Amino acid sequence: MRTYEEIKTVLEAGLGLTACDLKLENVNLVNVYSAQIYPTNIYIQGKRIVSIDPSARLSAEKTLDCGGMYAIPGLIDGHMHFETTLLSPEALADVLVPHGTTTIMADLMEIANVAGIDGVKVLLNSIANLPYRTFIQVSSRVPTAPGLETTGGILGLAEVEEILNWTESISLGELDPSKVLFIKEEYLKKIAAALQRRKIVNGHAIGRAGQELNVYASAGMSDDHECVSYEQLLERVQLGMTVMLREGSTERNVGELIAGVLKNGLSHEHLIFCTDDKHVTDIRHEGHINFNVNKAISLGMPPMQAIQMATLNSARHFRLEDEIGSISPGRMADILLVEDLANITPVKVIYEGKVVAENGHLVVESRRGSYPKWIKETVKLKVPISPSSFIVPAKSQGPATRVNVIGIYADQIINKWDQEELAVVDGQIVSSPEKDILKLAIVERYGKTGGVGIGFVKGFQLNRGALATSMSHDHHNIVCVGARDEDLALAAKAIGNLQGGMVVVAEGQVLAKMELPIGGLMSEKPAEVVLKELEEINAVAQQLGCPLLSPFMSLCFISLPTVPELGLTDLGLVDVLNHKLIEVELY
Repeated sequence: MRTYEEIKTVLEAGLGLTACDLKLENVNLVNVYSAQIYPTNIYIQGKRIVSIDPSARLSAEKTLDCGGMYAIPGLIDGHMHFETTLLSPEALADVLVPHGTTTIMADLMEIANVAGIDGVKVLLNSIANLPYRTFIQVSSRVPTAPGLETTGGILGLAEVEEILNWTESISLGELDPSKVLFIKEEYLKKIAAALQRRKIVNGHAIGRAGQELNVYASAGMSDDHECVSYEQLLERVQLGMTVMLREGSTERNVGELIAGVLKNGLSHEHLIFCTDDKHVTDIRHEGHINFNVNKAISLGMPPMQAIQMATLNSARHFRLEDEIGSISPGRMADILLVEDLANITPVKVIYEGKVVAENGHLVVESRRGSYPKWIKETVKLKVPISPSSFIVPAKSQGPATRVNVIGIYADQIINKWDQEELAVVDGQIVSSPEKDILKLAIVERYGKTGGVGIGFVKGFQLNRGALATSMSHDHHNIVCVGARDEDLALAAKAIGNLQGGMVVVAEGQVLAKMELPIGGLMSEKPAEVVLKELEEINAVAQQLGCPLLSPFMSLCFISLPTVPELGLTDLGLVDVLNHKLIEVELY
């Protein structure tokens, strides 16, 4: 926020008493307030904009001829998780900034579930002095499903209130409806703590509608990033909620939502963009928030409106429009120079008055983080893992039985509650790779219970082998899917040996692996190395028959106990909407 010194130096530069640091001349300003585009000069002093007046004739230490390019504000991601990029905050700069994202709203719930408030502080230390800005959405539900899962850390009311007082905190992070509709005192007090500090509350209203949604909104929910249809989007806007249009690796919602907005002529005023969860491969190859903007434009949305959604609308929603979201006097000098408004591909990215990226590459020094040893030793298997750990005893006495099955939707975080018949062999329910019904298992990895939750899943299409990762939202125990119990055991043990990561196994061998030592969630390596490793491990998974473009991202979310219709934790199968454990077998 602005200091006395900043106010004084900007005024002195604007009055011509001192020279500005930088002048952007021969530039076409995209004014997101007036929705106009016009030629002007932009004067910058320090981190802030001094003037956008076409008639101003101020002196500047340095002049940059923009060659008639368009100047648009730095892009804002309304909701994301560092951890599912697989990169450290430092490495993330290499792929994020060249695409024009200069501000992110990050919910650090993944590291919090692993390591509590101390884990949050570790990441907070890493985001200082990076060429992009991070605000924290204070994690409201750590654990996400109390009583239904085991986590490494807990953020209670006292911890949440402490973090809300940090200057980096911008909101109370996503809160699912079960915490509100069941009138859970702890979470209502967390909401009150945020609202009393004039900070908004982020929603997570997946699958809710009608009076339930009204009641949920009445608790003070400001937004939702879980809409998958236009009807859901419209209902939330009608209730005064902002909708975040999400485009992650497995949650592809922008296309359908923008199509609905345009078809029905809905105002874009209460719409913003987010990525939520996006792997480094997709950021590198597609883009970040600029991908959302470009997709909206390609569907017929006017460029000005799409840009406003990614800039001014987001800033207003988070009550930051006096600082970011526009190219206006006094605001932070976060500016993208682009050649074509129909395709936002930055030629230069200016962050706080300095050029930090050019032509797709970071041009400032990329920092390397330093992480304490303890955050890299978070996988502790209390009970030895063997093939017998994954046996599912049958209650049925017949040769077959019916079971609940989690069905994957392509490109969506939600899943389908199916029921299928499986064979019973020697008193055990066995999977059926030929029917694409595989065992899904969650292995507790914090050394607390040694529990293993087992269910069945349809959609991975593995004909042999297994996949496993230590990233499984939101509890982040080890999640495995595989064709045989031997494969599942090998994969889970391999994750323990790595102290977190991803593996592909088959025929008694580890075919591919990727280390994620920071909390078992993120790599310490540079972005390009992580990118290559992820592409290689995805390719090996696909060689085992898996058709999913991002198989490990799908694996991350398939167990989530707060996303309909079914979840899986180390304690067992979860009926998400009714927030309770249920039996795998129907009998």
